[in-house]
Amino acid sequence: MIARRALLCSASVLALPAVVRAQALFTRPVRFVLGFAAGGAGDITVRMLVPHMQAEIGQPIVVDNRPGAGGIISAEAVARAAPDGHTMYLLTTSNMAAPAFYRSMPFDVTRDFAPVGRMVWYDHVIAVNPQLPVNTLTELIAYAKARPGTLNIGSIAVGNAQHLGVELFRAMAGAPMTTVTYRSSPELITALSTGEIQVAGELLAPALPQVQAGRVKLLAVTAPTRFPTLPDVLTSAESGMPDYIVRSWNAIVFPANTPRPQIEAMNRAIRRALGVPEIRNRLIELGGLPEASSPEELGAMIPNEVAAWGRMAQLAGIEKQ
Repeated sequence: MIARRALLCSASVLALPAVVRAQALFTRPVRFVLGFAAGGAGDITVRMLVPHMQAEIGQPIVVDNRPGAGGIISAEAVARAAPDGHTMYLLTTSNMAAPAFYRSMPFDVTRDFAPVGRMVWYDHVIAVNPQLPVNTLTELIAYAKARPGTLNIGSIAVGNAQHLGVELFRAMAGAPMTTVTYRSSPELITALSTGEIQVAGELLAPALPQVQAGRVKLLAVTAPTRFPTLPDVLTSAESGMPDYIVRSWNAIVFPANTPRPQIEAMNRAIRRALGVPEIRNRLIELGGLPEASSPEELGAMIPNEVAAWGRMAQLAGIEKQ
């Protein structure tokens, strides 16, 4: 009789709507840790999606910006957190690139996290200050070679995907420019727009406002195809660098061993948020391409991305610290 009641109880829970089941899984606010300062592409994306994700799980989601060391410090904190579904991390391409920069990592990105789902792809761009008299990558490379050491190319912190993208560009182009790093995307784009640096490699998203204001000029997107809202901006392949393809993405992970029901519930929360037409359109306007994935797809993607960024680091001549 007791077993029969248990079965009936389980059946009744499974019969509840997915939203109700999700709300039963989360009993307090969920901390959402980001490994970078406010104002960047990932931060903007998260703050757009969080209200819709909260509605799915029935609890507040508190964004916790913890910049430093290319996301290593924040990622380690989440990897060591209790696997109870109430701490999650915004995994980014920078986490894939970090093992290429450091001999020792305090966590294993393929082992210490439970994949939840990818959210958005971000194209990288090569951009210049409008006062620089170049309009294409070919012209930029020729200009730099004719004036060795006179151009500064900016990126955000060492160990970041943007930084590796910049070093790969310098190596593949043979362009004698000096790399200057900044703590955050807003600082980098401001430096470019004011002429403190002449060139930058960055995600499209944080650069767009200054591009639209005419204070930054895009030379190329480093993706396989042109960005939908920028049909006149060439790809790197169309600009004479067919092998220079650099894209970023972000996703959500929990600490390893988080229960499967909470993983599935948060994956539904991602899909709910990305399914809102206004959110999708706004992300594209801001330079992102929304594309949700299953936990399994993200889990298969992570080791492949770590290997790919490792190969890029070798091509760029990066020596591990």
